[in-house]
Amino acid sequence: MEDVYQADRKRYEKMSFHKVGKSGLKFPAVSLGFWHNFGSKANYDNMKAMCRTAFDMGIVQFDLANNYGPVYGSAEANLGRILQEDFLPYRDELLITTKAGYDMWEGPYGDGGSRKYLMASIDQSLKRMNLDYVDVFYHHRMDRETPLEETMEALADIVKSGKALYAGVSNYDKEYTEKAVKLLRELHCPFVINQRRYSIFDRTIEEDGVKEYCKKAGVGIIAFSPLAQGMLTDKYLKGIPADSRIAKDHRFLKASDLTDERLQQITALNQMAAERGQSLAQMALSWILKDDEVCSVLIGASRPEQIKENIGIISQSNFTAEELEKIDKICKVKQKQTGERI
Repeated sequence: MEDVYQADRKRYEKMSFHKVGKSGLKFPAVSLGFWHNFGSKANYDNMKAMCRTAFDMGIVQFDLANNYGPVYGSAEANLGRILQEDFLPYRDELLITTKAGYDMWEGPYGDGGSRKYLMASIDQSLKRMNLDYVDVFYHHRMDRETPLEETMEALADIVKSGKALYAGVSNYDKEYTEKAVKLLRELHCPFVINQRRYSIFDRTIEEDGVKEYCKKAGVGIIAFSPLAQGMLTDKYLKGIPADSRIAKDHRFLKASDLTDERLQQITALNQMAAERGQSLAQMALSWILKDDEVCSVLIGASRPEQIKENIGIISQSNFTAEELEKIDKICKVKQKQTGERI
C-alpha cells in the first residue's frame, strides 16, 4: 500500500494545478483532449496507453464531447471501456468532462441548445461512459435559435440532478458569456469555465474581450487547438508529411493554409523555441499558460511519447517581456501605445 501511495504522490509532483476562476475546482495545467485519436477507427491499445501515460504524469482531466469520434459517440464509449478496465479505483482523482451542442443524431432534436437535446445528451453520454456523473458538462456552442434562458436552465437542472458537478460553455463569445454568467448565477448553478480556441496564431479571445471578461467575472478559460492544428510544431517545416492532418483530413487544415508568410513565421518561432531549450510545440503550449488567465491547455496526442514531451512545459511557462514582444512581432500582432496586444 505504501508503494501505491508513493507512486500517487510522485504523479502529482509532476503536474501543477490552477484554480478554475473563483471556484474551488482546480484543473491540471495540461489536460488530455479526446477530439482525435479516440474514435472507432483508432487503435484501442494505443488509446489505453495514452490514458495511462497521461494519468501517471498528473494529467487527470479527460475532455470529451458527445460527438467525438469518428463515429459519433465512440470516444465516450472507448473511454467508458478504459475507465472500467483501468481507472475505477481512481474515479475521484479524475476530472471527466463532456459537451453537447453540435449535431449528434438525425432530426430536429439532435443538435443545438434545446432542453430536449441537452437532457437526452447527458443521459446518453453517461451511459456510454458508464458513469453516474461527469465533473463538467458544457454547452458546446452558441445556439441563436434557442433562447439562452432555456439552455442555461437545462444546464442548471443537469447539475442539480447530480449528473454533472459544474456547468461550462464552449465557443461562447463575450456577449453570450456575460449572459450565461448572469443567468446561471441567478439559478445558483456553479458555472466555472469557458472552453475557447487559443494559440499564438489565434488571438480571438484577446480581441473579442472574452479573456479579459472571464478574469473579471471569475470564470476560468481552458484553451483548445493550442498548436493551431499542428502548424505550431516542426511537422511542416520540410513539407507536408503523408501522415499529417493536412494530408489525411482536409476539414480543419488545408495545404493552402501553409502560405509562405506562415512558414516564415513557423520557422522563426521554431528558432526561438530552440533558444529557449524547447521544441516549438512545447513553447506554443507554454505560451498559453504565460499568465493566470488560462487555467489549462488541452492537448491532443496520437501516441504516449507526445504526452510525455508536452509535460515538459510545466517548468517552462515563464516568458520575458522581450520574448513575448518578439513572438508578437513574428506573428505581426498589433500593439497599442501602452504595449498591450490588440
